[in-house]
Amino acid sequence: MLFGHKNSRETEFHVKLGDLENEKEHRSSFLQSKLKVTVNQSGNKLTVNSEKLSVQELHRVVNKFIYHRKFNHTHYVSTKGTTVKINMFKGTAKKNKKLKEHKKDTSPHQTAIQSGGL
Repeated sequence: MLFGHKNSRETEFHVKLGDLENEKEHRSSFLQSKLKVTVNQSGNKLTVNSEKLSVQELHRVVNKFIYHRKFNHTHYVSTKGTTVKINMFKGTAKKNKKLKEHKKDTSPHQTAIQSGGL
């Protein structure tokens, strides 16, 4: 910043969605409302253009989105350059698959009334 003049160029940031591609609409509207910026969708990523936004602020807001949508136990947010990426924890896909198989295999439990209980 020479002589107090600010560079008026917009910076382009990218948010890679990872396996949460079906959350694209929610994430886009969340970013627009929280950051007051324009968000464009293209493929598996969102593009954010802003003069004032920093990559740390974008990282914080994407992390907030993950927390609010209750994905924080399976996903985390990382930053590289001007790209913020949502990653899945290792082993989470295997856990989810095993959990789904387990739910299919188990029979429903009987209630007290069904078993002639109380």
